[in-house]
Amino acid sequence: MALKFALASASVLLTGAHAMTVEDMLAAPRRSAAIVNPTGEWAAFSSSTYNWTTHKASTTWQLLNVASGNVTEAPFDSEVSEFVWIGPTDTSILYINGTNDNIPGGVTLYTADVADKEFSPTLVGSLNAPFTGLKAAKTESGDINFVVNTLAWWNGSAYNEETATKARSSGQVFDSNWIRHWNVYMTEQRYAVFGGVLSGSNGSLSLQGEPKNLLHGIKDYLTRPETPIVPGGDPGDYEISPDGKKVAFLTKAPELPKANYTAGYIYVVPHDASSAPVAINGPGSSRPEAAKGASISPRWSPDSTKVAYAQQDGISYESDRYKLYVASVDGNSSKITPIAENWDSSPSTILWISNGTDLWVISELHAAQRLWVVPANAEADFKPKNITGPQTSVADFALLPSGQALVSASSSWTSRIFYTVSAATTADTKVLLSAHTVDPELASLGPERTSNFWLPNEDGNLIQTFVYYPPNFTEEKQWPAILIPHGGPQVAMGDVWSTRWNLQLWAEQGFVVFVPQFTGTPSYSQNFTDAITNNWGGTPYRDLAMVWDHVEKNISYVDNERAACAGASFGGFMTNFIQGHDLGRKFKALVTHDGKTTQEGSYATEELYFIQHDQNGTIWDDYENYQTWNPVRDAKNWATPHFIIHNDLDYRVVFAEGMSAFNILQSLGVPSRFLHFPDEGHHVLNRENSKVWHDHIFNWMRYWVGLDEELISEGVIHQ
Repeated sequence: MALKFALASASVLLTGAHAMTVEDMLAAPRRSAAIVNPTGEWAAFSSSTYNWTTHKASTTWQLLNVASGNVTEAPFDSEVSEFVWIGPTDTSILYINGTNDNIPGGVTLYTADVADKEFSPTLVGSLNAPFTGLKAAKTESGDINFVVNTLAWWNGSAYNEETATKARSSGQVFDSNWIRHWNVYMTEQRYAVFGGVLSGSNGSLSLQGEPKNLLHGIKDYLTRPETPIVPGGDPGDYEISPDGKKVAFLTKAPELPKANYTAGYIYVVPHDASSAPVAINGPGSSRPEAAKGASISPRWSPDSTKVAYAQQDGISYESDRYKLYVASVDGNSSKITPIAENWDSSPSTILWISNGTDLWVISELHAAQRLWVVPANAEADFKPKNITGPQTSVADFALLPSGQALVSASSSWTSRIFYTVSAATTADTKVLLSAHTVDPELASLGPERTSNFWLPNEDGNLIQTFVYYPPNFTEEKQWPAILIPHGGPQVAMGDVWSTRWNLQLWAEQGFVVFVPQFTGTPSYSQNFTDAITNNWGGTPYRDLAMVWDHVEKNISYVDNERAACAGASFGGFMTNFIQGHDLGRKFKALVTHDGKTTQEGSYATEELYFIQHDQNGTIWDDYENYQTWNPVRDAKNWATPHFIIHNDLDYRVVFAEGMSAFNILQSLGVPSRFLHFPDEGHHVLNRENSKVWHDHIFNWMRYWVGLDEELISEGVIHQ
């Protein structure tokens, strides 16, 4: 069916203050987490912006004075791709320059002093590959030991695409089913951590030899070790000890097939690679009997004798609960102690305080990442206290000499907020910077633009629903509404900032946006998360229907005749499922981004452990069970206008899933439209592509709920 409607510009509703537009959200500064210097006086962060005239992104570095909150331009620019505070003074840095004049594709290491008015960098090392993820420690001798990562060949040497011999054929042969992942095909190279030394002899630093591959000593593997684990891995997957002598890193269990198991271990290796890495929590270690699953966030104690980390029990369930452990490392052996093991939460980022008595950790609660303090010797029943500052979700934090933490966080109304917080009380929390007060693009946003409510579901669990309001919102007027089932499904979608699904931006279109945290959402107890197993279209669907029934009957400012539903990934699966059921008839329009049409389609992906866990078994053991929640099973009922987006490089939910949904809609004569990007994967990341994505989705929804006609009649937009 041909659809004729104007592609009006997005975010046209504010008649007074300037609304945040798609272009605003995508161009506004994207600030990194703050990197704090040793005295806690200064913190540096990068800020990336986009220019819609030149169609180019640019990055600058800024310095935050932690005491005053004042922000100034750093003396270095985008030539610094990343850095660490280390050197002879508290303002000395070691940084990576992303170019190398002598080695195409290589990078260079420089030292400098931020306090130097002249800022005169000194070249101290030339690296022969595109190394990233710099971490460093000063040794007793005055040397600087550092670690970086890059792709490596089978023989352990660093891989440089620009200097490598190009293959004459593009053919690839695989002997295991880890063929591709998310948006990339596996190659013969794997990421590895490399250790290098900058010698301090004669009062100056210089690189001593080539950095050494610290993973290469792992033997007897079925699948090749890799750190960081990609995609999604980062320098948080490894850590150099404070004394510079050892490195801890994590990798998938090398003896198990990656497509079928989630297990992973923490390894410890001498920085000089003088002996092979040892899995301190792998098979044969002193780990608790149940602890066999994925591991994350290895962090050294201040005295370099212990490693704190988190590990799951299950070896084939990526959403199992992470538990805290501390391993006392002595040579090739370790003693592992569980920490607060009955705490019903999943810690992620971990840091030790300076005297080694406590761990500060990030763990999610009620759809936001919170900050907690856990004693390093906490008993099993210890219950940590949430010390998170204002209505925010913590992205990262750094511990200050004062005993406070400098937190880098966000919320739906601010892309970045920096604040300090104490473990003793949140009363002395001090906000240093919030993007919505300094970025004109975000000036229309604020904490008053969101709220939430809770409803008991059929199992007696409370379902939290976040609500986002349009600009100039008033309860005296009726507004069109959007229901958004989140992705995952074991991923929360709360009051946080996103440049992909920015919920305030959706509200800017003139909608009240409802985002329920249905059964299966993490951070509401592990039992609540587990309850989605073999239940994808059961309780989660009924939770959504319950929430929408509540909206229809109890929220007077929502126009029930002008509602839409949109979701991505699992949210896309659920939107397709809704299309075939009663809830689908309550919406004027639907949007599915990279969603599944069939459960068996998961066997065209790589994470087989995911679907086999969530379906309680394999497709050959119980094929009919896979049909129970298949959206295509009820395709005869599809009738609501439906916009499908699916990208060519999405190997997580394969392209055929979106194409088949669109073909069904077209064959049934349902008004439908299809959008794809040949250069995007499961997520649309390119800003120019993202603008097209937003414009088409928003116009689709506005058209089908009659919002454009309303705006025309009110004179806000013109034909």
